[in-house]
Amino acid sequence: MESQRKSSDEEDSSGERGSLHTWKGYSYSVTPERVLLSRPVLQAALGTRHGVLLVEGGQVYSFGEFPWKQSQVSEVGPLKPVLESALSGQRVVAVAAGSFHSGALTEDGGVHMWGENSFGQCGLSSLTVVPNPTPVAVMDPDTSPPHTIRVLELACGEQHSLALSAQHEVWAWGSGCQLGLVTTIFPVWKPQKVEHLVGRYVLQVACGAFHSLALVRCLPPQESRRPLPDKCGQCNQLLYTMTDKEDHVIISDSHYCPLGVELLAEGETRLGPGRSPPLGLLSSPSEPLLSSHASDSAPGPHPSITEHTDYERGRTVAQNGEVLTTTDADISASGTDSDRAVGGVGGARSQNSPYPNDQAVKEYLKKLSDTSLAEETAKMTIAGASFQPPADSLDLLTSDLIPGVMPVTTSSALNNLVSSCASAVGERVVSTYEALSLKKMINYYYPGVGGVAGVPGGFPGGPAEVRVRLEESMQGKKSCSTGDIREEEAEGLSRRLSLPGLLSQVSPRLLRRASRPRVRAVPLTPVGGLPEAGELLPSLQTEVWSWGRGEEGQLGHGDNLPRLQPLCIKCLSSKEVVLVAAGAHHSLALTAQSQVFSWGSNSSGQLGHMASPTTIPRLAKLSEGIRVWDVGAGAQHTLLLADGDCYQPILYYSGQQVREGAQDATQDQTEGYSYTQQPVLLPFCMNLGYVSGVFAGGQSCVALADRNVMGFIASLHELAAAERKFYCKLSSVKNHILRPLLDLESLSTALGPASTVLLRSLARCYSRLCHLTGQHSASLTANLRRRREFKSLVMLEHASIFLDTYNEYCCSVGNFLVMGGFQALAKPSLEFFGKCPELLQRLAESSEENIPLSDLLVTLFYLPMRHLHEYGRLLLKLGTCFEVSSVDYQKLQDGCSKFEALALHLKRRRKEAEYTYHFWKSFPGKMTDSLRKPRRRLICESSNKALTLQNSGRFSVNWFILFNDALVHAQFSTHHVFPLATLWVEPIPEENTGLHGLKLISPEETFTLLACSSMEKAKWLRSINQAVDQAMTGAGQSGSGAGQRAEPPISRTASYTFYKDSRLKEATYEGRWLAGKPNGRGMVKWLDGRIYTGTFKNGLEDGFGDYVMPSKTLNLNDHYQGHWKEGKMHGIGTYKYATGELYEGSFQDNMRHGHGMLRSGTLNSSSPSVFIGQWVHDKKTGYGVFDDIIRGEKYMGMWQDDQRQGTGVIVTQFGLYYEGAFNNNKMQGTGVLLSEDNTTYEGEFSEDWTLNGKGVLTMPNGDYFEGSFTGEWGSGLKVTGSFFKPNLYDSDGDKGRAVKLGRLAVPPEEKWRVVFEECWMRLGCEAPGQGENQRAWENIAVALTTSRRQHRDSPEMNLSRTQNRMLESLEFIPQHHVGPVTMEKYDSIRRYLIKACDMPLHPLGRLMETLVAVYRMTYVGVGANRRLLLQAVNEIMSYLARIFQLVRFLFPDLPEEGGAIPEPSSDPQDKKDSNCADTQLESPKPGRVVSSSALLLPVLLPRLYPPLFTLYALEKEKEDDVYWECVLRLNKQPDVALLAFLGVQHKFWPVSVPVLGEKTEVVSSTKDACFASATETLQQISTTFTPSDKLQVIQLTFEEITKEVMSSLEDNFLWSMDDLFPVFLYVVLRARIRNLGSEVSLIEDLMDPCVQHGEHGIMFTTLKACYYQIQHEKTT
Repeated sequence: MESQRKSSDEEDSSGERGSLHTWKGYSYSVTPERVLLSRPVLQAALGTRHGVLLVEGGQVYSFGEFPWKQSQVSEVGPLKPVLESALSGQRVVAVAAGSFHSGALTEDGGVHMWGENSFGQCGLSSLTVVPNPTPVAVMDPDTSPPHTIRVLELACGEQHSLALSAQHEVWAWGSGCQLGLVTTIFPVWKPQKVEHLVGRYVLQVACGAFHSLALVRCLPPQESRRPLPDKCGQCNQLLYTMTDKEDHVIISDSHYCPLGVELLAEGETRLGPGRSPPLGLLSSPSEPLLSSHASDSAPGPHPSITEHTDYERGRTVAQNGEVLTTTDADISASGTDSDRAVGGVGGARSQNSPYPNDQAVKEYLKKLSDTSLAEETAKMTIAGASFQPPADSLDLLTSDLIPGVMPVTTSSALNNLVSSCASAVGERVVSTYEALSLKKMINYYYPGVGGVAGVPGGFPGGPAEVRVRLEESMQGKKSCSTGDIREEEAEGLSRRLSLPGLLSQVSPRLLRRASRPRVRAVPLTPVGGLPEAGELLPSLQTEVWSWGRGEEGQLGHGDNLPRLQPLCIKCLSSKEVVLVAAGAHHSLALTAQSQVFSWGSNSSGQLGHMASPTTIPRLAKLSEGIRVWDVGAGAQHTLLLADGDCYQPILYYSGQQVREGAQDATQDQTEGYSYTQQPVLLPFCMNLGYVSGVFAGGQSCVALADRNVMGFIASLHELAAAERKFYCKLSSVKNHILRPLLDLESLSTALGPASTVLLRSLARCYSRLCHLTGQHSASLTANLRRRREFKSLVMLEHASIFLDTYNEYCCSVGNFLVMGGFQALAKPSLEFFGKCPELLQRLAESSEENIPLSDLLVTLFYLPMRHLHEYGRLLLKLGTCFEVSSVDYQKLQDGCSKFEALALHLKRRRKEAEYTYHFWKSFPGKMTDSLRKPRRRLICESSNKALTLQNSGRFSVNWFILFNDALVHAQFSTHHVFPLATLWVEPIPEENTGLHGLKLISPEETFTLLACSSMEKAKWLRSINQAVDQAMTGAGQSGSGAGQRAEPPISRTASYTFYKDSRLKEATYEGRWLAGKPNGRGMVKWLDGRIYTGTFKNGLEDGFGDYVMPSKTLNLNDHYQGHWKEGKMHGIGTYKYATGELYEGSFQDNMRHGHGMLRSGTLNSSSPSVFIGQWVHDKKTGYGVFDDIIRGEKYMGMWQDDQRQGTGVIVTQFGLYYEGAFNNNKMQGTGVLLSEDNTTYEGEFSEDWTLNGKGVLTMPNGDYFEGSFTGEWGSGLKVTGSFFKPNLYDSDGDKGRAVKLGRLAVPPEEKWRVVFEECWMRLGCEAPGQGENQRAWENIAVALTTSRRQHRDSPEMNLSRTQNRMLESLEFIPQHHVGPVTMEKYDSIRRYLIKACDMPLHPLGRLMETLVAVYRMTYVGVGANRRLLLQAVNEIMSYLARIFQLVRFLFPDLPEEGGAIPEPSSDPQDKKDSNCADTQLESPKPGRVVSSSALLLPVLLPRLYPPLFTLYALEKEKEDDVYWECVLRLNKQPDVALLAFLGVQHKFWPVSVPVLGEKTEVVSSTKDACFASATETLQQISTTFTPSDKLQVIQLTFEEITKEVMSSLEDNFLWSMDDLFPVFLYVVLRARIRNLGSEVSLIEDLMDPCVQHGEHGIMFTTLKACYYQIQHEKTT
């Protein structure tokens, strides 16, 4: 590959993107060299003496020294990279370089390694060097079969490598404690999972020479807030102890568990002595809270970590079975060879204390500033030299606190302890404990860093750590902002609580504050960020974890001890770290606020500051306004990429100066070459173009840069830089203004409760905005480092997240402003910021002099809105880089217009808020309190007399104020508020009046306003209409309000509470409105608990509705569900009474009226009964059936005013039957009474079942009394009269004394008249048969459509799918309802009727349903009495006649009963066929004659069949029993014998019969084989319902007999009745039909008259004859 050297400032046309520049050191003479490659470089990685480059297209190049490539050239200059051909064909997406080895990552997540492998760092066993890239399998052994892990990121150190998997877990291989694995056997050849980080979401990994870093997303708060256990899970001792010392109670949490690692059931591990616990595990940095009450869930003494599984625990057991508790101290004492080789930790620490003797300890402690602390520590160290608490006990002191908040453990153990303290030491302690939670007490107990004193025993690392802590807290004061200082102070406070018992030590002021009510805490960092932004934007809630060797302090834990396991660096937890980098012996963390924290070796000034100790993270020293956004770390230097004054990035360098030709770093050190004290600017950086990333390694530096093509790169950089700057600005306002203000004591008193809540809401919204900006700036920065394209910009793809957040924030500022919050905030701010608020002025970017503090605060909090213009400008700038016609340009243009539109909208909103605030300042005070609301904005008001009330008095004052949610009419002392959602305004035409009037309609008032001019009228009309429209659409709250309608819709949905209307007073209506009246679906709730839900019309309930009314006496509700008309129950409905009664039926004017059914009580209640029948004005009147379940009686007859009156029938469960007259609810007058045994009385009655007067009593045997009777039936009768015993030889005429039943019952055509009348009314007829046919059809269509719509609205009306389909077909009016009826038309009418009767929503279907219900109610249960058979049959006949009348009304051309339908002459088939049986076969109707039974019985009878057939069976019981006995007897005979017995001629006997498809000879023993098919056919008679279907079965039976006989005889055989009858008799016997008598009677009663004399009639007669024959058969 041709490559040549050029100085970097030369212009190069070949590659504008991804050019690579390399250099060493920082002197002015340094000129970066440009590495020329054919393709843009995407990423670089540097080792100690080599480097790896990834170029576009996924190729990898190497340069530098490669001792592992034995065969090829072992060194290549940096400007002549060589292609790693082993990777060709693989699409590489990332590269990594360790000190002497390299790695590459392919698109599918595969890992390739090459280079030095003596420590297993390439992950390939049995090779000391790997010359070329070789695949390394990262396999998960826990799955079966083990599956390959997909890797996202690689990092390489000197002797180890790390991989980040797609599951965001860390895998490690190589040697040394920097692997973080639970093992003592090195090297680890196969990649293994770092179990300590399992369950956490790792975002990035980095490797130093001998240490590792991981950037981890914090756990969500609910996981971290679990209460800590009270006892140690291992040794079962209390974790907290309490000792009473004279006037002190000491609570200590320094529990020491002797057993080491503790595995918890919850899947968390506790660490034993010496093992450093990762502190942040239990409590991720929770939201910083803003109140003295907030408690941080600071981790307990044994913070838990993610579970080590048992097999790992097993790994720590050595072969000989002794437990290796690998504490840090052990490692340093008997460390691995590599540890010793480094020589950092030496073997001098054979004692547990790191100092040679106790004397040295004392000497050292004298240097400490706080003498008492030192003495106490010394005592402890000496006393407990053999005892080791956890290595990081001291870290507990600095649990990362919320600024200014004392850590109060959430653990119940500690709380219990405190309460038990209280009882021990007296009540005074309690108030002191409360005072402890106040932030001012932090200073009170600050000397209590001596909290260490309470810990029995010393520390591994001992007092050095105490010094570290003290220095760290002091250093913090120098480097951090005011917020940080308090944070550091808080960290200094021990979590061991020492409670002085003497109140005199606490100032009274503190105690006063301790008793103040606690305020709710406000999070200033949204925990999960914005919910929608979750996965779209990088997380800012991160922690940095480190492990490995620590002799240079590169782990950041404040000591020089190694760590075998990952451990969280607590002090970085709330710093929003977004990137970590590791040099050879130092570490860097870059935050979202563009600050760099560094720690570790500072031998060459590589940390960017000169402060010490360097064992904890500190800020690199950069001048104000320098915002770093990328970092690189080499062996002894650090490279920073930052924003300067302009948006072209600049480079800073800190660390070792490198002389030309000096190859060896150690040589440099020995010669004492110069190094930087703080980062220095590299002067050549502006010549490189737009740098997008920096890399460092060994002594080298590399920068990737782009040229600014078309201004696109510059615009991208400008966008990211602007966002970073904006985030820093927001953060400083949050930390320096918002937090201190919220922490002020005087805040809630100055603001008052309402405004305090608003301020907290403002703080919450500000935090969300701030957090979103931080996430977005991190996202834009990442885009610069990687893709440098705009398509993936979140602000374009998901603009709504930004728009919503800004909208919400602007709303919260406006609300606070409107309520005068900023004015009230000025006083506490003045106390805090002093008389000269320069800080405020600087942050608010205000240059004006003497501006009021409140205005300054308003400006400051409205400042973020300006940034929207910035978004718009920069997106537009990006857009200009594209063709105007391109999609990209359009996308950017759309994004720009969205942000610009929102900026304008929010500007308008700010004006509205300010206008409203000034209005309230001038408004009379009394009304302000009730009318002033945070979200309420003023639109216009009539204080200039522009609007007056028509017809108002001369001296009345009428002031109209229009807000965004209401119109207020204010008078002298009163005011009325009209909500806008229920306000209608219409202009009054001016032609005739000459007045400029506006008519306002509200639900309860209508009034006219007069404007002073037509212009004013137009202004108010427009304002009110717009306000109403916005109040309804919510446009006032969001959106830009563009596209205004001329006027809001007259029909709308709104909620309103009535205050005047007598019927609806204090009721609330919610639903649809039309011009001031409820109209459409809605719900009314009254104060007394009544609720109506349903449709309204013109302000009244109308249509279908649901009404619940609480009962005053019972604790239950009355519930009506049904139809309404003009505010009253009207139509069909269901009323459930609170008493338990249920009425289903018709209503009119809120009363039961029409046909209905009332069920009283349940079967086991006191009065279970059912009435079904006619109601008039809430009373039973007309025909009805009453079933009294308690008395076991059923009454069927006439009623009047809830009483039995007129003729009726009563049957009882004991078989009594009465028919006759009723009067005043009693049997009174002439009647007939029959008992079960046919004893009959016919005569006068006076009471129920009481005979009184003339009558005849007939005995079952025919004897009878005639005379005068008195007494109750069944309890002895008094008779005055004659006894007759008819002579046996009397003429038959006298014998027929049997009473004809039914004469005194209600005639069938009088029954259920109201049911039929209601059906006629539904068809639009006043009386049966009177009305228009066309109107009836229209009514049917309307009924079906409305029912269907109602069905769609209320799912409880569940129709089946077929019914739904049927409903659709029925909605069309059939075309055949006019014109002469042909057979075809008759058929379609029949099909229509079947469908209509099946559909309960169709008037005919509803009629059918009601008739079935009343019929069953009448003849089921007690009504199943054989004496009712005749009435039951007559009732069916009457139904048929009356329904047929309806059908003929709908189809007027249908011939009347018995009329004929002309045959179609064109069909010769019918003429030739003289026997009409065929046509009768196809349908259960006679073909030529129209009859109601043929048309309607198939629909009606199947539904009424069970009760009807039961009555037949009861009536024919005796006859059927005789018949059945005979059938059973005769069926015992074999076929041949039975045929002979019945006299069947021999020629008709079957010779062979088919059995299972094979012919079998008939022998004497054969049974049930002859005429089997005919027998089976006849048995089907019991499965059919209608007479015509049953006759059809009989005919088919005859045909089967004929077929069987014909097979053995010649074809032209004709039956004679003499031959046929015995054969048919045989078939009837063999068919064994149980209730044949009932079947025969049913056919006879309901048979179509026109069939009686045809073939069917003859066949039926034959069957009947067989029945009688069998009954009277004498077997000889």
